[in-house]
Amino acid sequence: MKIFHGILIAIFAAVTISGCAVYTFNPGGKSSIKTVAVTQFDNKTVEASLTSQLTDLIVNAFIADGNLKVASEDQADAVLSGTLLQYERKPVNFTAGDTVNLYSVDLIFDITLKDRKSDKNIWSDKLVSEGVYAVDKETEEIGQSRAITKLVTDIINRTTKSW
Repeated sequence: MKIFHGILIAIFAAVTISGCAVYTFNPGGKSSIKTVAVTQFDNKTVEASLTSQLTDLIVNAFIADGNLKVASEDQADAVLSGTLLQYERKPVNFTAGDTVNLYSVDLIFDITLKDRKSDKNIWSDKLVSEGVYAVDKETEEIGQSRAITKLVTDIINRTTKSW
């Protein structure tokens, strides 16, 4: 739970700092998208807790960012949905004795932001996120948290800052 709290604070700080500039969905600044709903992400892996944790972090990041208001699905201008397609833990660095000292947690998600009124995709993409952790000092959960933090940042940036 301490890890989750630490990640939440880090995301809040990063999003708060990045929210100091004005960003919109289009160069004219007159986007019709003002509110977003975040659905519970689907999970096609055995790592059951990751998607509910991710959904909560995305909602909190949108709130902290402030460019879009979070709303219920039936009231939102856009709906963000996603599916965790793949979870992989793989060695990325070895000691001289061929012992693994760094692992990477790789997450692959299908993410879609859809205009609720027109039912057209605003954007849809396969996002890959990686979290590296040191075997001797950290746990796999630390790697998961790093991958999730990166993914949340990518989703917020893609949704609010890339147009």
